[in-house]
Amino acid sequence: MRLGPALLFQRLGVSGVVRLVRHAPAFVKLFARLVKDPRVSLKPKLILAAAFLYLVIPFDLLPDFMPVIGQLDDLVVLALAARTFLRLCPRDVVRAHVQALQP
Repeated sequence: MRLGPALLFQRLGVSGVVRLVRHAPAFVKLFARLVKDPRVSLKPKLILAAAFLYLVIPFDLLPDFMPVIGQLDDLVVLALAARTFLRLCPRDVVRAHVQALQP
């Protein structure tokens, strides 16, 4: 699998990235609810925890001192982990939490 900063823009496009940023607060609430839910197994929770650990540990695939690209690798890792987390969570549990968050 190719992993690079351009992957996010290639898959989502600029408008997709803008939508992702606009919906970020809702995703944070959804992920927090799913992490607390006992119906979600440990494996997806560990994947999400590993992504956050990657963000705080000083080791990076691309060093942060590289302008723009250094920060985008963190975003790509976080996006891939979030996507994997949601795919591994039971669909009915995710649906229930999404419905609970809607106004």
